Parts: sequence; C-alpha cells; structure tokens
Amino acid sequence: MTTVPAEKLDKLVARWQTVQGTLAAGADQESYVRLSREFAELDPIVATITALRRALREREDLKQLIDDPASDADMATLAEQELGTLDPRIDDIEQQLKVQLLPKDAADDKSAILEVRAGTGGDEAALFAGDLFRMYQRYAERQGWKVNVLSASESATGGYKEIIANITGKGVFARLKFESGVHRVQRVPETEAQGRIHTSAATVAVLPEAEEVDIKIDDKDLRIDVFRASGPGGQSVNTTDSAVRITHLPSGLVVSQQDEKSQHKNKAKGMKVLRARLYDLERAKLDAERAQDRRSQIGSGDRSERIRTYNFPQGRVTDHRIGFTTHQLYLVLEGEPALDELINALITEHQTNQLSAMQEPVHG
Repeated sequence: MTTVPAEKLDKLVARWQTVQGTLAAGADQESYVRLSREFAELDPIVATITALRRALREREDLKQLIDDPASDADMATLAEQELGTLDPRIDDIEQQLKVQLLPKDAADDKSAILEVRAGTGGDEAALFAGDLFRMYQRYAERQGWKVNVLSASESATGGYKEIIANITGKGVFARLKFESGVHRVQRVPETEAQGRIHTSAATVAVLPEAEEVDIKIDDKDLRIDVFRASGPGGQSVNTTDSAVRITHLPSGLVVSQQDEKSQHKNKAKGMKVLRARLYDLERAKLDAERAQDRRSQIGSGDRSERIRTYNFPQGRVTDHRIGFTTHQLYLVLEGEPALDELINALITEHQTNQLSAMQEPVHG
C-alpha cells in the first residue's frame, strides 16, 4: 500500500488556516459566502488530520518506550497494551480521512428533480408508482426538504402513470441519487380473486436540479409549442392555449407541461425539468469519458437496470446492486429510518468502491 504524501495533508491544513484567517479579518459578502463554504468543507478534514497525527505521534512514543532497553518492564508491558488498542483506532481514523478525501460529486449538495413512471404491469404498476412517490415524499418531509409537484398524470384506478416533482433542500441529490433505476414489486392486487402474486415495475429517475449557471440554453435551440390542456380521456380542462411543449433541438429532448393554467408558469416548470435533464446528460457524458468502459459495482446508473424488489408476501425489500435485504418493507415505504438504512448502505458501498479504485492509504 502506498502513502498519501504528508505534503498533501500539509497543504490542506495550510489552506484551512488561510481561509480561517481571511474570514476572521473580514471579507466582502461574495467572498465571505464562498470562503465560509470552503471552510465548512475543510474543517472536519483538518480535525481528522490533527487526530491522526496525534495518534501517530503517540504510537511512535509507545514504540520507543517498548524498544528502549532501559525502560521499566511494567511500563513496557503497559505500553504494549496501549499500542494494541491504539493501532485499531489509527486504522479507523485513516479510514475516516480516506473517505473525507474522496473526490466529491459536484452535484451532491444540489436539490433534485424526481421522476417516477409506471412501467410494465398496467394499473398495478401505476399504483406502485404512486407508492414509490409517496415513499420519497414522506422521506423528504422527515429530512426537512420541500416537495413541489411539477406535473402528474394520474391513472384511472389511482396511482400515477407519471409524476415529476422538485425536491429542494441541502444534499437532496447526495441522498437520493442511487434511487435511479427500475423498481419491481411483487404482490397480490386487490382485484386478484385467486390470490396470485403479480409482478410489475416502475422507473425512478433522480436528476440534480440545474441552475442557469450550470446549463446555458440558447433560445434559438428551443422550439416552443402551445396547445390546449386536456384532462383524463381527452376532456378539455382549459379554454386557452396554456399547455407548453418545449423541444430542445440539439438533443431532441421534449418536455410537456400543462398542470398550470398560466402558459408562463407551465413554461417555467418545463424549463426547470429540461435544464435538469440536460445537466444529467452532460454529467453522464463526462462520467462515461472518465470511467471509459469500467463500471462500478454500485451500477452504471443505467435506468434499464432492475435495482430493487419490493416483495409484499414476504415483507421484504432487496437491493440487487449490493445484495442488501431488509424485512421492514412497510417501514421503508413509509420513508422511515429503514429507508435511511438502505440509502446509507448504498453510499457506503459506493465509497468502498471509490477507495478500492484509489488503493491509497493515508499517513501524515
């Protein structure tokens, strides 16, 4: 195992000191916000570096005491015992620091656009899509995030053919980004007289919300069509042409929005979704270039992947990417801490894979 140079850690500590000094001396508002964010990122890393170096010095002192022929025998024995407990602690601190030094996903702190669509399985798939959306809605509420439905297409029997929502809050994308993929449900529909288990599916896409600074969209690249909004079964719900269809010509992406009575509001909502999808496309392109043909164990993010199964007869949820199973299905669907446990397992696995790719232990 190679070692991360002490110089790298020294630079982080030096930068932390510089930022701290600049903030204490006073800075203009724009610099203050930027430096405060940087300080908040560096502070826990520097605390871990300090703890690691203190522990390493302590280990060196204990080894010198043990190796010194003039040392008292009882003191040397005590030092060996302390060393036995110190080594695992150093390993833990190193692991913590390695995770802190992993490359950060620039989108992790962003809010997100959540898209849930019914897949194979007809009415049962639409009901399941509704269950999934409510799961994320409850989870968001428990996290203190806000959920704003941008558009929804309800099915005749309840549930959703498609629902798109904006979830705003700090770190939304970091917590939800591994939810993208095909979710499968196995259960007995209420309409099933024979008690047979049906399998249906819904797809989930979680996109980082993109600001205008993230994605520049040229007006000449857009074709905007307006039309009359219609409700279920084609019935007219509006007497004006307020519905909006936005086509991004270079990519071919199309977003339709008709939930609002105002054409202006529909366009604004549609642009928010379009911007997020374009940003996601750009991120996927960059990821593919960086990773080339290598796929991480956590999955490629390909939304054709079946990532999770919700088995109602057994009360079980299994995430196929990491082999994680919990028998708290109803608590997961309620957005309870059982869902957090699943999300944490995915994040930990992702970090483990990143560390394996780096194969770089830390010593200061």
